[in-house]
Amino acid sequence: MESEKIDELRHFIHQCRSDPSILHDPSLAFFKSYLQSLGARIPPATKSENRGMSGSGFDANKTDFEMDYDDDVFVESDVELDESDTVAPDDDPPQKMGNPSVEVTEEKQEAAQMEKLKAVDAMSEGKLDEAIDHLTEAIMLNPCSAILYATRASVFVKLKKPNAAIRDAEAALQINPDSAKGYKARGMARAMLGKWEAAAGDLHVASKLDHDEEISMMLKKVEPNAHKIEEHRRKYERLLKEKERKKAERERRCQRTAEESDALTALKDGQVIGIHSCAELESKLNAASRTSRLAILYFTATWCGPCRFISPLFTSLAAKYPKVVFLKVDIDEARDVAASWNISSVPAFFFVRDGKEVDKLVGADKGALERKIAQHGG
Repeated sequence: MESEKIDELRHFIHQCRSDPSILHDPSLAFFKSYLQSLGARIPPATKSENRGMSGSGFDANKTDFEMDYDDDVFVESDVELDESDTVAPDDDPPQKMGNPSVEVTEEKQEAAQMEKLKAVDAMSEGKLDEAIDHLTEAIMLNPCSAILYATRASVFVKLKKPNAAIRDAEAALQINPDSAKGYKARGMARAMLGKWEAAAGDLHVASKLDHDEEISMMLKKVEPNAHKIEEHRRKYERLLKEKERKKAERERRCQRTAEESDALTALKDGQVIGIHSCAELESKLNAASRTSRLAILYFTATWCGPCRFISPLFTSLAAKYPKVVFLKVDIDEARDVAASWNISSVPAFFFVRDGKEVDKLVGADKGALERKIAQHGG
């Protein structure tokens, strides 16, 4: 039964990743209570759909990340955004755009100006669709005029057709990158779509180029939402970095644990380990370093009387100090090891910690040997 509960909990957590609102399903109150008992903070139910940064990897309508359990799943709480003036995206076919390669004569420019004046009159009478028709005709006559595109964009804003307005505003900005009216129209259109940060950016540029009161009023509506999203992003990035840091630390700990486990397997507590090559010695010294143990390297020879005298003590000390690594090298068998340590007489004892020689003893002095082991290995 216990394993079934664990499986159910794992399934519940997996569902929460894709739909945090599941946390508020009354039929799943057991899991909610269990998570709260572990210290998790359950966010309130979602109140609005996301109009935020599509493709950004997070919900721009949310800022707080309340939970961090099991495999670091983030569940975000709501943040209130003022979306009272947002509209559904317009899906009309793209409006007619002028051909910039067309030669614009003086006659066409004059005719385009007449159409623009008609459009202004239509706007003053509230005939916005008629104004669009006149501006479209003007653009066909003079497709190289940024002001015509920007003006039509502003009419599309009034008609609450933000996508059409953005297309015209961008056409105006291609012709004149300093078109204040183009930035203003695109900023207002982006605000309609809930693209708060992009809208704020456009409106700030428009204000610098040609400030007016309408831009100031729009910024008062747009900036609070943009600031909330910016704070959300900073918090999200901080949490991601912290998550990655914790993950890296866990991996390092696992790696260290695995290395220490391998090292302990290579070492024989309470026993003397015979060394037969430089490679084998390096392996044992590395294992001692990974486990923060003192290693004692004992050089001996079968023909050496003092060696035969002190060898039994070396073996008994290995049993007495199981957390010290006792290594034994026969200089006739492992000549390369003896040569690398410049051995000129035996018995010789080298005390090594973290790969560095910290002390040595030459000769069969039993008392001195045990004192040094107690000193460096305690």
